[in-house]
Amino acid sequence: HAHATENLLQFLQPGMKVLDVGSGSGYLCGVLHHLVSPSGDEKQGKVVGIDHIPQLVDMSIANLRKDGLKVDDDAGSRILMVCGDGRKGYPQEAPYDAIHVGAAAPILPQELVDQLAKPGRMFIPVDDDEGWGGQSIWQVDKDAEGNVNKQRLFGVQYVPLTDAPK
Repeated sequence: HAHATENLLQFLQPGMKVLDVGSGSGYLCGVLHHLVSPSGDEKQGKVVGIDHIPQLVDMSIANLRKDGLKVDDDAGSRILMVCGDGRKGYPQEAPYDAIHVGAAAPILPQELVDQLAKPGRMFIPVDDDEGWGGQSIWQVDKDAEGNVNKQRLFGVQYVPLTDAPK
């Protein structure tokens, strides 16, 4: 999480909007919230966390509230936790200045690229096409004109970005 946050940091300034795909326990959503909506700052950003496992969404909401943060329908909330298919992002709140993906996609999801702001950055693990079964972190940048630049950063091993359990 620290490496991803550092990579996205210039897009995590007060007032910016962030999508966290595969938000799991809600830990990173809390970190992102403190960066885009620091207390006492009038520029309040927004964090949207999405996970396809309802129990994880419920757990993340509980964890964030234990940290004293307002979530979903709490008055003044700047964090929204959603149960859904993160591979499709959450277009209702797009565009996002930053997108973090916490599970490996088989290919770079175009829906997520489309939801990046101009400018914006995505940090995403993607299966390598080199046939050895590995994965790499990709930094996907969209400039102010909407041009997309993709850069492979390093090899990793993440859980796969999957369908919701039946």
